[in-house]
Amino acid sequence: MKKYLAYVRVSTVKQGERGSSLQEQRSAIEAFAQRQGLTVTTWFEETETAAKQGRRIFSRMLRLLEHGEADGVVIHKIDRSARNLKDWANLGELIDRGIDVQFVHDSVDLRSRGGRLSADIQAVVAADYIRNLRDEVRKGFYGRLKQGLYPLPAPIGYLDRGPGKPKELDPVRAPLVRQAFELYSTATVGLKKLRIELNRRGLRSRSGKPLSLTGLSTMLNNPFYMGLIRIRRTNETFEGVHQPLISKALFDRVQAILRGKTVSRSVKYDFVFRRFVRCASCKYHLIGERQKGHVYYRCHSEGCKGTCIREEVLDEVVQSALKLLVFDTKEMQELSALADEAKTRDVGDTEKLRASINMRLVKCEERMVRLTDALVDRLIDKELFESRKLALFNEKRELADQLERLCDSEAPANVAFKNLELGNVAYSGYKEGIPLERRAIIESVTSNLVAQRKNPVIKMKSPFQEIINWRKSLNGAPYRGDTRTRMKQLLAILTEGDNKT
Repeated sequence: MKKYLAYVRVSTVKQGERGSSLQEQRSAIEAFAQRQGLTVTTWFEETETAAKQGRRIFSRMLRLLEHGEADGVVIHKIDRSARNLKDWANLGELIDRGIDVQFVHDSVDLRSRGGRLSADIQAVVAADYIRNLRDEVRKGFYGRLKQGLYPLPAPIGYLDRGPGKPKELDPVRAPLVRQAFELYSTATVGLKKLRIELNRRGLRSRSGKPLSLTGLSTMLNNPFYMGLIRIRRTNETFEGVHQPLISKALFDRVQAILRGKTVSRSVKYDFVFRRFVRCASCKYHLIGERQKGHVYYRCHSEGCKGTCIREEVLDEVVQSALKLLVFDTKEMQELSALADEAKTRDVGDTEKLRASINMRLVKCEERMVRLTDALVDRLIDKELFESRKLALFNEKRELADQLERLCDSEAPANVAFKNLELGNVAYSGYKEGIPLERRAIIESVTSNLVAQRKNPVIKMKSPFQEIINWRKSLNGAPYRGDTRTRMKQLLAILTEGDNKT
């Protein structure tokens, strides 16, 4: 009795999970074998496209036939066996050696010249179908890219909103991804520490697992987050229409660190107030040291041996100062309204600058058209085209960042309001932040920390010092005016100081 193998296939795992096509093929083969009196000893089931060469299960079946493990094979249709000419040629070699190959759906006699010709023609048609399908898919893929749409799954920090729509920021993961770029841009956190910190903050992959080092590196190298789409396989770049998560300046800073183009100092003990506190007598920085579970900052000059402050004391002084920068919701609403009123009075200069930037953007578009024409006319090669196109995209991204900053940066009242917002969140950020973030807040809001023996004296940067002075002037004073009046007074103090500088 002759022994036969049976082979069934679908193109994707999803089709295999549904199982309908596989079951239909299996039922048809079983009925055919019963009619022809064939005995099927082994079934081979595969969920992979036949357009690819070297399918694992199909190749294993061919090897068994080559070694004489069976007399033949039963397959549902010709295009189930092969959609590329290489696999069809391998199958043809077995037919030439006398292996009986039967197709249930295609009634062809492979032992005759006419039958082989008919089967070869069907195999060529199946291969051509795949080529055409591949071209159509590629055409649609690049059509989306030219529209600024990313036709692949959204990277972490973004969400898919369906075909033909740009990716949207993930309200949960996007802030954490931005924090990853900001932390790494300080050049004080390596990938391993950053991975641990992001895991602590709750950044996970789509599968719910912590990011791997490879995944984290891929994320930090992806220009998608600054508004560009890069296809790594072809090294092509396209301008995206999705909302950028970070600025180009931040992305470039991260790339420089990843490629070792910045030098970061190695710090054995990264105390919160390291190199922030000076001795009032000798003006040298106090040195942090850990003793008996506490951190002390001590002056090592000969004449300043009594100058020593515990970190808890410095921490309390900083928190007390930052508390004075906190405004309640009603105060912030009034400040925002006042800043908006001032902005409407000062739009002239802003509009001129915005028009200038928009003109530069138009020129970038014109240069892009000329560059494309040069490629079409074969005046430049594809590699040079991609290089210059990327430079143009980067220039446009920088101009777009300038426009975004311009929205609020020109009006002094808006500058003051932004500083107020920064100071308003500094206290909570300092309390909840890691040492690295605490150091960043101290550096951004303080101008001087001085130790007078065991007493710390803090001075804030402008306008934070003006805010504190104004706040202290209200303490103990009689109630004067409503919230709007007080906020108008504060905004006047800040804008007047800003104009002087």
